[in-house]
Formats: sequence, C-alpha cells, structure tokens
Amino acid sequence: MAKRILRRSRHTWLSVSHWRRRIIFWAGAISVGVAAYLFAAGSEYANLIFHKAVTFSPYLPLIITPVGLASVVYITRRFFEGSEGSGIPQTIAALHMKEPGERNAILSLRIAAGKVILTLLALMSGASVGREGPTVQIGAAIMHALGKFGRFSRADMEKSLILAGGAAGVAAAFNTPLAGIVFAIEEMSRSFEQRASGTVLTTVIVAGITSIALSGNYVYFGHTADTIGFVDGWVAIVACGLVGGLLGGGFSRILILGMDIMPQFIRSIAMKHPVRFAAICGFILAVLGLLSGSTVYGTGYAEARQILEHTAELPQGFGLMKLLATLVSYLSGIPGGIFAPSLAVGAGLGGNIAALFPYLPAGAIITLGMVAYFTGVVQAPITAFVIVMEMTDNHDFLIPLMATAAIAQAASRVVCPTPLYKAIARKFIARSSAKQDAQKLQEPT
Repeated sequence: MAKRILRRSRHTWLSVSHWRRRIIFWAGAISVGVAAYLFAAGSEYANLIFHKAVTFSPYLPLIITPVGLASVVYITRRFFEGSEGSGIPQTIAALHMKEPGERNAILSLRIAAGKVILTLLALMSGASVGREGPTVQIGAAIMHALGKFGRFSRADMEKSLILAGGAAGVAAAFNTPLAGIVFAIEEMSRSFEQRASGTVLTTVIVAGITSIALSGNYVYFGHTADTIGFVDGWVAIVACGLVGGLLGGGFSRILILGMDIMPQFIRSIAMKHPVRFAAICGFILAVLGLLSGSTVYGTGYAEARQILEHTAELPQGFGLMKLLATLVSYLSGIPGGIFAPSLAVGAGLGGNIAALFPYLPAGAIITLGMVAYFTGVVQAPITAFVIVMEMTDNHDFLIPLMATAAIAQAASRVVCPTPLYKAIARKFIARSSAKQDAQKLQEPT
C-alpha cells in the first residue's frame, strides 16, 4: 500500500500536467501582483489629479464630477457592460455559475481592462470609490484567462483558479496576504474545499510577495500602538460595534434594494436616462464635497490615516458625509469598490465615538470604529479585523477587535439579513441567466 502511494506521488510530481498547472498558478499570481501594483499607482495618480483641480478651486467639482460620472456611466454601458459596481459580487457569482459562457462574460480580460480604466476615470472625477473590489475581479479574470492555457477540465479546478485570483487580488491590493486567504475562505467561497486550500495559499503568497517587491513592505494606515483592555474599554467596544454595525448594515441594505426604495420619478430617471442620473449623483457628490471641505472625494485612505494619526483636523461629520458620498457614487452606476471608503467612514465614526471616551486612547477607538463599520457593510468579521490589524500594524489588539467585529455583525444582520456581496451576486446570476436565455431564444432553430 505504501509503495503504491509513493509510486502515485512520484508519478504526480513527474507529470507534465502537474507542473503545467503549477506554472500557470505561479504566473497568474505574479501577474495579479503586477496588475494590483499598477492599478494602485494609477489610483494614486488619479486622486492627485483631482485634488490638484480642487486646490485650484473647490467649486470646480460642481462641473468636473457630474460630467465625469456621466461620462463613466456612458462608457460603461456602451463598451463595458458588466464592469459596473465593486467586482467582488461578480467574482462570487462566477464561482456559482454553471454555464462557461456566463463565467467568461463576467471574467473576460476586456471587462477587467474596462474596470481599471473606468475606476481610474471615476477617481479622477472625485468619486468616493476604492480599487480593492475591482482588483478582486481583475485577479479572478487573469487567473481565469490563464486557466484556459492549462486546459483544466474539472469544474472545481476552474473554480479554484477564480477563487485564488480573487484572494490574490485582496492580498496584493491591501498588501495584506493573511487577509487575502481569510477573505477567500470567509467571503468568496462559503463552500471552501480542502483540496483548493493549497492552491489559494500559494497563489496569495506569490501575489503578495510580488506586490511587496514592487511597492515595498509598507503599512497603509501607518502604525498605531494604541490599545485598550477588554475590561476597561468594554463600553467603547459595544458602542463602536453597535454604531458601526447598524450604519454599515443600513448602507448595505440600501445598496441591495437600490432603485426599489427610490421615489418613482427618481427611479424613472435612473432607468430611462442612466447617464443623466449619474450626472445628478455627481452634482450631489460635489455638494457633499463642498460641505466637507473637499474631504469626501476619492478612496479615503489619506483621510483615514490623518484621523488615526491625528495629523489633521477633519469635519466632525466626516464619517457620515463620507458614507453618503460612497452611497451616491455606488448608486450612480460607475465601477468602483467600497472597501477603502468603508474603512474611511469607520475611522470617522470612530473619531466621533472617541470624543465620548476621553479617558481612553483615541487611536484604539478609531481602529475599533474601522472594524465595526467595515464588518457592518460586508458581514465578514474575521476578514475585517484581520485587514485592519494588518493595515495598522497593530497585533496587540486582537481580542477587542474580534469582540467589536462580532457585535457589529450581529447588529448589521438586524438591519440587513443577507450579506451585501451575496445578495448582489444573486442579482448578477439572475441577470446573466436571463440574458443567456434570451440569446438562446433568438438563435435560429
């Protein structure tokens, strides 16, 4: 028996298909890391261009943002249909689609390229969006495309490619390899299988190493050593968990319901004239920018870091205004993620809550606010505290972060019973299936 197992293992390691599969996964991981680095650099440059315009005049966004968002929606609908939104629901939907044609439509390299271009244009227009969600779809698309060269016949192997690419996208985008692995298990694949674990692990590590090699081993939000004990800070932990969870759940519920909760005349504009509706959303976003002192535009990384490190004074209502800016940006129909803006909203809310507890370290409560709101939005508590822990380089704060995430998830489910990405993924699957059925009906018999 032992000899047979040894012979089979030796045969596997010597087989051409085994090494071809490994090379494809490694090449895909490196490609995802490079793509994530270039996308991150482009996003920084796009943010810089917009903020230079704001420096020239804070009233310029009243023109730039409506025109920019309208243009992005027009290009999206005309040339890159399916690239709108975050990118994570599309990737989750692809994991559950049975028809290869449906998967190919969502994870085509053309859609991935459009996702990059349009997200950068949205950031240049001042949209409150992030690049992390799009990077997940881009990573999945790259691995899915490379998988065709490997001639993988098994459906589960194809799903492993998509799962690994999406997880590698998270790891490379945030520079947080551990979070990429956790996100793959917790959020992207509720039915994560043991045989795929090694594939995902290797791909995430290689993508993370590639990203670090290109950009350096930096921490997005700097370093904070502020901590609080569970006994001393339990009131702040509960407050952050409840506030962040309820607001995050409310935000997700609105995104899931979308136009269904809008008044009839607004719904009519959005359905019949989506480009005009995007322009209206852009104008509302510009007004929010004026009210916030131009702090709600873009990803929110700089503002979150300023709040955490106490290096700048932001408006007291920054958290709520950033929430509204992200909501308006997403509902406009442009491509873009909500990871980074959600962390910025959480930092703002944490700053507000910290003012109620002056005897506790403000940095610790701000960190709790980030975990709480992020958990409330995505309902993936383990991913939330791992991402924040890695992005703030604070590994001595684990128990309070875990407790806050657990409270936030419970509070979020009261408002939004179905997780955001799962609900939107279902819509993508239903829409894709309906489109495929319509195409079959049009085919000559």
